Amino acid sequence: MTAHHERAIPRPDAADAVTVPRADGLLERLGRPSVRTLLLGVAGSVAMLVGGFGSGGTLLRDPVLGNSALSFWRYGHGQQLAGMLIYAGLIVMVWAWVRLGRDVLARRVTGRGVLVTSVAWIVPLLISPPLFTRDPYSYLAQGALPLAGFDPYAVGPDAMGGVFTDNVHFFWQDTPAPYGPLFILLAKGIVSVVGTNVIAGVLAMRALLLVGLVLLLVALPPLTRRLGGRPEVALWIAVANPVMVVHMIGGGHNDLLVVGMLPCAALLALRGRHLSAVTVATLAMAVKASAGIALPFLVLVWAATLTGPFWKRLLRAAVPSIATFGVVFAACSVAAGVGLGWLPALSAPSMIVNWLSAPTAVGQLVHTISQMFGDLPEKPFVDVARMLSGALLVALLVRYWWRSRDGGPTAVRNAGIVLALAAILSPATLPWYLSWGFCLLAMTAWSARGLQWTIVGSVWLMVVYYPTGETALYNWGFLAVALAGAVLAAVSLLRPDPLRLRTRRTAAADVVEPPLVPPDPSELVPADALEPVIDGAARRPS
Repeated sequence: MTAHHERAIPRPDAADAVTVPRADGLLERLGRPSVRTLLLGVAGSVAMLVGGFGSGGTLLRDPVLGNSALSFWRYGHGQQLAGMLIYAGLIVMVWAWVRLGRDVLARRVTGRGVLVTSVAWIVPLLISPPLFTRDPYSYLAQGALPLAGFDPYAVGPDAMGGVFTDNVHFFWQDTPAPYGPLFILLAKGIVSVVGTNVIAGVLAMRALLLVGLVLLLVALPPLTRRLGGRPEVALWIAVANPVMVVHMIGGGHNDLLVVGMLPCAALLALRGRHLSAVTVATLAMAVKASAGIALPFLVLVWAATLTGPFWKRLLRAAVPSIATFGVVFAACSVAAGVGLGWLPALSAPSMIVNWLSAPTAVGQLVHTISQMFGDLPEKPFVDVARMLSGALLVALLVRYWWRSRDGGPTAVRNAGIVLALAAILSPATLPWYLSWGFCLLAMTAWSARGLQWTIVGSVWLMVVYYPTGETALYNWGFLAVALAGAVLAAVSLLRPDPLRLRTRRTAAADVVEPPLVPPDPSELVPADALEPVIDGAARRPS
């Protein structure tokens, strides 16, 4: 793995400005991104874009490639080559992401540079087929159901038939929508505009979900300053991350709306705009119910700004919060033309039984051990483990909520922790579920070791599903290789040549400079010393 590092371009004095080369001046205005790293990630995105037309979540009947000379790309050896190209592009993007992380660690790039690099990586995937999933087809089918006179919370896409249903993954054909009324309303709006054009529907859905990315970028700089992190680090974790670029945007998951709304709600709460914060968090819950976990923590932020005994302050904050929640959620339901049928539909994801969910893994492991004593069914073991996990999650929520009673950034940070735990302890876990909590945790202070663990988790989560959307969780050899690659990528964040493939002199020149945030909280960079990411101001030298 070759590492390239560019020295930070100094800001010229006014007297020397005319001597600065034009290219250097442009890089300075863009936040000093590494051109090689930027282009490397773009190459990875383009490779995944091209491969996605053959081995991604492709249409059952492709009106573009299906009857052309390029149709071979979708079948047989062509499809295999397309899949190999996707994985090659993913490896290149991970390489670029690690290189960008080195620049962030060494403070050679500003927040604007990370943002410019991330956007360059994202652009090619805006027009790709869904990658590593088929969820956008389910979203469109669920939006089409009410337009066809069906209740999306009572029946699945197979009740309707047609081109949208044809492209839904077989597992979800007869499953009611597990999403809130706001998302059903948005999906209905898209289908009413695109008609039966599935390609236009996927592109429109992705464009709509990008609103979540915009909201995240708006909230990130000021919220990061309040949570004690560095904006460029938060951008590297939350936006440049392949999970965001490939899964959330390339895959087109509606979790992206939640990822944007929750930070906005947290920022509004910390700024004292509490009713607005509850409104935005309620809208996030009206997309995915899991976002509702943040609401009790926002109430604590409000209560902490009031005077009097704790329980009296809590009551004064809770009553208007509950009223606001009820009005906003009812309005979303009325606008979408649906009732509360989405509540029982929330159990739909629990139909997924794989070991990515911690309680499911425990249940399956205990069942495997029990087979030594007799042939027993697996389901009771999984069900019991999931019930115990649910009780554990409730206990952890209460614990972190109580520890957040002083409000402020601590409450927001703990909300992120509980959201992450909810994804892990859920009866069913999908890779993008971890984004619920990390959209807040990314803005806190991180040690270099913590970032290495982030790389391991992110890279591994990228490959636990195949590009077609089918699970790879039981392909043990493949997962072992993927884990080894993830660990290698994490090590190379701090050791650019972990396999010692280069000369000692060259490797020594690339040693990463001091870690971005010392792990000791007493040594963290003060929030008021951090500069907004959007203005691209130069960082203090480490």
